[in-house]
Amino acid sequence: MVNKEFVNNLYDIKGKVAIVTGATGALGKAAAWGYAYAGAKVMLTARTKSNLQSLYDEMKAQGLECAYQIGDPTIESDVEAVVDETVKEFGGIDILLCAAGMNNPKPILEQPTEEWEAIMDANIKGTWLYCKKVGQVLKEQARGGKVILVSSTRGKLGMKNYTAYSPSKAAIDLMAKSLACEWGEYGINVNAIGPTVFRSDLTEWMFSDDTAKTKFLTRIPIGRLGEPEDYVGVCNFLASSASNFITGTTIYVDGGYLAG
Repeated sequence: MVNKEFVNNLYDIKGKVAIVTGATGALGKAAAWGYAYAGAKVMLTARTKSNLQSLYDEMKAQGLECAYQIGDPTIESDVEAVVDETVKEFGGIDILLCAAGMNNPKPILEQPTEEWEAIMDANIKGTWLYCKKVGQVLKEQARGGKVILVSSTRGKLGMKNYTAYSPSKAAIDLMAKSLACEWGEYGINVNAIGPTVFRSDLTEWMFSDDTAKTKFLTRIPIGRLGEPEDYVGVCNFLASSASNFITGTTIYVDGGYLAG
């Protein structure tokens, strides 16, 4: 029934426990701040301790509830350690956001197999491992949960020099669909978000290169490139009860890029 209490609580994630992988990257960091400011307890994880410590210190200085655990998402024992530490620290898990990943664009004839494998491991294997380990906790808790994967518009469209990245993100879309079918009976929603180009250390050059920026903007009806904060709304929406009847889909946060 739609009433005032229902509407007021629709986007409430206060007290929920969220794991954010790739928490020191542009999207992961924005999502971590978004969850924490909304009242969630956030476990930050990434590979580099100094970056994690810095983010943790910033968030604690704001009075936000968080913890951190170093880990490589492609190493199963590291993933287990992050999941175990989250349960130990916060008593359970409600939300998983898999923002860890990598890209290294290169023509297929010039890309070493090892580079291709590294991209696949970072984008697919790491996501799969976190889904596996967190999914087990969510199933045992028997209170549902929200799993949010990070895809890309490049998972929908091919691109020159992207024979690793684009297929890896297409795999994320199908992982979300497959897990939605597997976990629906447990009340676990699995969705993905698909960003276009947004500001990060890897894309900063595009924001300052007027030629490249102008060319790309011809495909974006909104008329600008993405900022990390553009993804906070959809991350919080997919973590809240407002998305309870949405699963197995990819929501594109792309300024209309795929509409053209």
